[in-house]
Amino acid sequence: MKYTQLGRTGLKVSRLVLGTMNFGPQTEEADSHAIMDAALDAGINFFDTANVYGWGENKGRTEKIIGNWFAKGGERRDKVVLATKVYGNMGPDGDAWPNHDKLSALNIRRAVDASLKRLQTDRIDLYQFHHIDRSTPFDEIWQAMDVLVQQGKILYAGSSNFPGYKIAQANEAAARRGSYGLVSEQCLYNLFERRAEMEVLPAAQDYGLGVIPWSPLHGGLLGGVIRKQAEGGRRAGGRTADALTNPTVRGQIQAYEDLLDKHGLEPGEAALAWLLTRPGVTGPIVGPRTAGQLDSALRAVDLELTEEVLARLEEIFPGTGPSPEAFAW
Repeated sequence: MKYTQLGRTGLKVSRLVLGTMNFGPQTEEADSHAIMDAALDAGINFFDTANVYGWGENKGRTEKIIGNWFAKGGERRDKVVLATKVYGNMGPDGDAWPNHDKLSALNIRRAVDASLKRLQTDRIDLYQFHHIDRSTPFDEIWQAMDVLVQQGKILYAGSSNFPGYKIAQANEAAARRGSYGLVSEQCLYNLFERRAEMEVLPAAQDYGLGVIPWSPLHGGLLGGVIRKQAEGGRRAGGRTADALTNPTVRGQIQAYEDLLDKHGLEPGEAALAWLLTRPGVTGPIVGPRTAGQLDSALRAVDLELTEEVLARLEEIFPGTGPSPEAFAW
């Protein structure tokens, strides 16, 4: 495994991040534990989750699965850089109950204590805001986070799904208070979806945030979906199937798969390897449902794409480029 610093911090993290969103809803606890053991054995030390994972009536289940894994001992907790998130409603009556969601000081305090209990740990290494909160000022948010840092309950703060201007606002507010501010941004970013390059990635680089892309295969669209269908494998569903009904998108994906087939590359591994070449990217989040999917992701760390392949990928998925050139002269 290869490692890098998380943004401007001294924290060393693996170039792949183990995403746990499937633990509970799609992967049973025993299999989830086996995947986490395999990830740790492979050198992945960066695990990502969220308080709402498990979803619906099972919100919090994923954190509980991870907590039970930590409780097995074997230095599991000390070897892991643990990241979780706050924002979604965790109230007793679902999404209707007030003050059990978003980023008020009250909810942050309540949410972190609940996550610590489910995770069976005394600290969260990276506590991330899952979404922007337009109703809560950053001074209130940072006051709450500073208290948690002083209490030793969290070490670093990160954002997720923040636009560039909110990254700037957050860190300028933190600087005025003498707080450390955001150290990472978790955003939707992959070969097919490159709008983050316009402002999110430049803002993250300017403020010293590590970028943690989620959905690196864009819901399976970049994982060889057309070839798998032709071979009688699992058919695409949901947004992936909808995207393929667009002739332009289907043409892009076909060209992408043809290119990688020509060079003997697996699409999913190539998509991850491409992200690892991008400036400012700490590591993409991989969310394996099975041990085999984890093995495939691990191969991407050592995969070096040739200049020919990289150039052709830019032709197939050109992206927008940075602002303001993306929309002005």
